[in-house]
Amino acid sequence: MQDHEKRDDREVVISVEGMTARLEGNTILEGITFKVFRGEILFIVGRSGSGKTVLMKHMIGLFRPAEGRVLINGVDVHGAGESDWAAVRRRIGVLFQAGGLLGSMTLGDNMALPLEKRSNLSDSLKKSIIRMKLGMVGLADTEHLLPAELSGGMKKRAGLARAMVMDPEILFFDEPSAGLDPVTSVGLDDTIAGINQGMDTTMVIVSHELPSIFKIGHRMIMLDGQQKGIIADGDPHFLQGESRDERVVNFLNRRDA
Repeated sequence: MQDHEKRDDREVVISVEGMTARLEGNTILEGITFKVFRGEILFIVGRSGSGKTVLMKHMIGLFRPAEGRVLINGVDVHGAGESDWAAVRRRIGVLFQAGGLLGSMTLGDNMALPLEKRSNLSDSLKKSIIRMKLGMVGLADTEHLLPAELSGGMKKRAGLARAMVMDPEILFFDEPSAGLDPVTSVGLDDTIAGINQGMDTTMVIVSHELPSIFKIGHRMIMLDGQQKGIIADGDPHFLQGESRDERVVNFLNRRDA
């Protein structure tokens, strides 16, 4: 049985319906069903090997489900025509663990790459957008720097700025705090929460970092590798105290690795 919080009537922006994921013939996830609401910060959590990143990669179209489907704003991620899927892609941004920056290019040039597809923008406007996005993540006046000149936390922020450059409605994060010290991680959490509150951006975050989950998460789903599915769905604070599933309680109270 899953733990469920009371649902409201907010707009659904992502719908995962009966999704089964198989890699090299092995079933990783089976019958996954859940919704993500507009403006929500949803954490996908679970032990190592439970399929968190696999699920996210299916949600953003990198992997195709063996069964079921993923809808973003009502468009089937894997069944849409190229023009419909291109329109959806413009509405999402992704921050992978490594940050997604090309080491041979400055931050400004890295961020300009997605904007090149928008030929209607003047060079001066593109530069203004880049400066604005870098400023939003606390990296004002850094567009001339190379990724190698940045600290780990700055690279994460720069990757976030790049993911935001096209003004996405939805942002996906894969372990954004991985490799960061606690102080830097808190700062990144504050940046993510500020973007969510200021722009009503929907966020889906793969993570196992309890401080982040409890501080900025509106909701979490927990995956279990043996069950190959969702074993909890709800507010992390509520689940910590009220879940009847020992796996969930142990994870949220860190009695589980």
